[in-house]
Amino acid sequence: MVDLSEQEQAAMRAAMRNLGEAMAEIGWNTRLCDLTEAQVLTLIEVAVGAFQDAMRAMARQEIGEIPF
Repeated sequence: MVDLSEQEQAAMRAAMRNLGEAMAEIGWNTRLCDLTEAQVLTLIEVAVGAFQDAMRAMARQEIGEIPF
């Protein structure tokens, strides 16, 4: 495993909500080995997208608005 920064760890925690919502649609009792390819791809897309959104939001907070 890689050493994640505090921001990356926070972004992962932020992504959990979206991932949980996707898992609720699939069904929490579904075993990972029983997921379809489409379901796995959806989970990956949701997790990566939410992670990126959280990282962008943190960057905007640090930088603030661009003056031009």
